[in-house]
Amino acid sequence: MGAKFACMFPFRTSSIFRSRWMAMLWAAGILYWAYDVASTSPQSSDGNSVAATDATGAEITPEQAAALKNALDSL
Repeated sequence: MGAKFACMFPFRTSSIFRSRWMAMLWAAGILYWAYDVASTSPQSSDGNSVAATDATGAEITPEQAAALKNALDSL
């Protein structure tokens, strides 16, 4: 098991399901993590009107979107 994976779980992963209570705590943690990740997405009042931005935060123009689509289609 790699060091990066080992730091995610402070215990051996093979021991998670030896106890029902440990399995329940593990599952509750996964559900809490999923809720936390899903609830941080941007919400808009009228559905899907959040503007797309590039890496600098500037709004993407329709011309830039068309150029990206053409570049991806040519692959």
